[in-house]
Amino acid sequence: MPPSVENKPLIAALTAIVGPQGLLSEAADMAPFLQDWRGIYVGQAVAVVRPANRDELSKVVALCAQQRIIVVPQGGNTGMCGAATPSSDQVTIVICLSRMHRIVNVDALNNTMTVEAGALLANIQQAAADADRLFPLSLGSEGSCQIGGNLSTNAGGVNVLRYGNTRELVLGLEVVLPDGRVWNGLRALRKDNTGYDLKNLFIGAEGTLGIISAAVLKLFPRPRSQAVAFAVVTDPDAAVALLALLRAHCGDCVTAFELISRPCLDLVFKHIPGTRDPLGAPHPWYVLTQLGDSGDDAALQARVETALGEAAEQGLVHDATIASTQTQASALWKLRESIPDAARVAGLIYRHDISVAVSKIPAFIRTAGAALESHFPGTRVICFGHLGDGNLHYNAFVPGRDHTDAAAREATDVNRVVHDVITSMEGSISAEHGIGLSKREELARCKEPLELELMRSIKAALDPAGLMNPGKIF
Repeated sequence: MPPSVENKPLIAALTAIVGPQGLLSEAADMAPFLQDWRGIYVGQAVAVVRPANRDELSKVVALCAQQRIIVVPQGGNTGMCGAATPSSDQVTIVICLSRMHRIVNVDALNNTMTVEAGALLANIQQAAADADRLFPLSLGSEGSCQIGGNLSTNAGGVNVLRYGNTRELVLGLEVVLPDGRVWNGLRALRKDNTGYDLKNLFIGAEGTLGIISAAVLKLFPRPRSQAVAFAVVTDPDAAVALLALLRAHCGDCVTAFELISRPCLDLVFKHIPGTRDPLGAPHPWYVLTQLGDSGDDAALQARVETALGEAAEQGLVHDATIASTQTQASALWKLRESIPDAARVAGLIYRHDISVAVSKIPAFIRTAGAALESHFPGTRVICFGHLGDGNLHYNAFVPGRDHTDAAAREATDVNRVVHDVITSMEGSISAEHGIGLSKREELARCKEPLELELMRSIKAALDPAGLMNPGKIF
């Protein structure tokens, strides 16, 4: 559908900034940018604008500020909470950063990399590897997600246990503010105690305070050895005990530690071609762990074998396999990484991205399971996630509910049962996916009023006109 007559001057002004190749205004061309990855949220926009550099981005945002146009920043559009989907019925543009994808600089001696916000995470990982370094952020969507989106949602991933989440992997930012001005905070410093740490305002803000245009990222020595093990554990209590045992034997070599319930694997085997059970007989609970070190593979594998042997003697582990090749390791990781896609096609699922103290994980699983069964008998729980840092994806299929029922899709009753358990355990209702559209009401319900007041004060100070991704978080 062509733009309406009243919007043609805006389209012309935007085109003058980014050129015809940087603007989409036909409905068919814009459609992929107006719907979230899960297919739950669909919005409208006058145009999708794709600036090629920081200066074009700044001019676009300044124009929108002058004309009071809503701006929705978007990276790879792989988010889980609808944060990059336009939701306003006012005149809105989506700003997609995919053309701003340069790896600007790799400083191997300083262990830093400067990148534009539209750079794909996988390309950043490869650029680090080419310099014999590691950028440890790793997600299932790394082939399509962009670093700007990762920063804006403070993405987690599988390596948080050793390296921290995205916030811990950033030294500096460049940000286009809601009025179009550019804050240049691209500092490659590990020590800079000159006032407020402004970059942390924008990391995790979901594009509501400004648009991240570039970043200085931390790099690390590239591990020379790797071990990947898949083990059957008695229950979540045993998984927590195994994590402690592994760390006692291997220290900070443990980079990832994932808990997986059997229903997750059943979905993967059913819906994901080329997957198979590496241990044969089914078991209720599994752990997938990865370790990396600067020594050789044989020495690291021997330490893992010793730890698993001790765990078996203690009754924590009942069966296990250690990958002997990279192909085997990749096959084990494919089981874990395929769970979201398998669950997505299995029916209407109520997703929960929660975190609690690692020591409370078993109690949470038991308590939340009992609460769901009490309120919704027959609920099937799909539980998996980053046990090593206390973050679980605790998802539920409720009997009788499916995608064709709008009321079921929009219901919050299941979420509230789980979130009430989380709140009682002093946990978080969003560990790594953010708030976006899907959790804003729950955030208001679960956060302390003073904390929400402080957050709104920051929003009002930086974006007084409320043009930057409105309707998200609040």
